[in-house]
Amino acid sequence: MRPFRSLSEQEILALAITLEEEDARIYGDLAAALRAKHPELAAKFHEVQQEEDGHRHRLINLYRQKFGDHIPLIRRHDIKGFVQREGVHGKPLTPEDARDRVETMEMETRRFYEAAAGRATDASIRQLLGDLAQEERKHERTAEEIPIGDEEHEAEARRRLFVLQVIQPGLAGLMDGSVSTLAPLFAAAFATRKDPNGTWETFLVGMAASLGAGISMGFAEALSDDGSLTGRGRPLVRGFVCGLMTALGGLGHTLPFLIPDFLTAMSVAIVVVMVELGVIAWIRRRFMDTPWPSAVFQVVLGGLLVFLAGVLIGSS
Repeated sequence: MRPFRSLSEQEILALAITLEEEDARIYGDLAAALRAKHPELAAKFHEVQQEEDGHRHRLINLYRQKFGDHIPLIRRHDIKGFVQREGVHGKPLTPEDARDRVETMEMETRRFYEAAAGRATDASIRQLLGDLAQEERKHERTAEEIPIGDEEHEAEARRRLFVLQVIQPGLAGLMDGSVSTLAPLFAAAFATRKDPNGTWETFLVGMAASLGAGISMGFAEALSDDGSLTGRGRPLVRGFVCGLMTALGGLGHTLPFLIPDFLTAMSVAIVVVMVELGVIAWIRRRFMDTPWPSAVFQVVLGGLLVFLAGVLIGSS
């Protein structure tokens, strides 16, 4: 992925066109999903969809004036700093769900336009991007007008911020540390099971794998997004949370190998792994709204495959 600061003015306009196309589709999907039970809100989202289409036409017209008819395909997931958006179709949707989606989407789009306008040197491009930032700010107010109690809204806003800045990087680190270190740890355990010092050597391998993974994941998370577009908070904080949880995820099933007896250490480590995978599934269910069957299946399947790979390699 490319950093946002590397984009030229031509690429910024191309990305803005793609963003407006996607935003318009999302508003159309929201309107369709809410039309049966909430027709007034659906009509409002349809109006905003038309406004987003108008933004796209203005961007395309300016692009043609400046750079010609060919618009390169630059998508949001090609650029660092954008939140991944889930589709709307096939899922039950409430006004509260719609509000959450719109607030996150419009905040991100507004921040993109503000950052883009600050980088633009061409007067007409800078003016259009600044105007669109103001119009996206109006769309944020559309979300605020969706009926929901103020206290509930504030609590939900704090929850989303907590998920973005702490839960997501922490969960990514915990999953990586708990799963990725299984293979080297159990490969070392089975390879040295007949060695009197085998559990100690396994412990050292687990420590190295856990700390190395923690440092790697911490840097990767900190460098992946500066938070300027997404509101995900300071990169150093996210990197620290991700790195810490990665290391803890690996250390959990490494510590049992301080026990000298191989069978005892292995049994305790397997129990710890099961607890870790259960905690990951619970966090995905609690904060990411992942259904229990999917959360358990995905986590357990991944952990089992990595565990088997370590056992097979260590036993060969």
